Amino acid sequence: MGRGRAKAKQTRIARELKYFTPPTDLTALQHELAGAPTPEHDDADQADYYYTPDRDDRTPR
Repeated sequence: MGRGRAKAKQTRIARELKYFTPPTDLTALQHELAGAPTPEHDDADQADYYYTPDRDDRTPR
């Protein structure tokens, strides 16, 4: 008893989430699929992360 309103709300929210389509950044998707490096992630940063000439272990600084 009394669960009908709560179940209806859950169903409504579930339906909204199921059919919700957020705006897609097609330019970023195209760059990602093309394999182009993003500005915040390039190979120079990775090389610095894995190797430093003054240390012989491979841990980040």
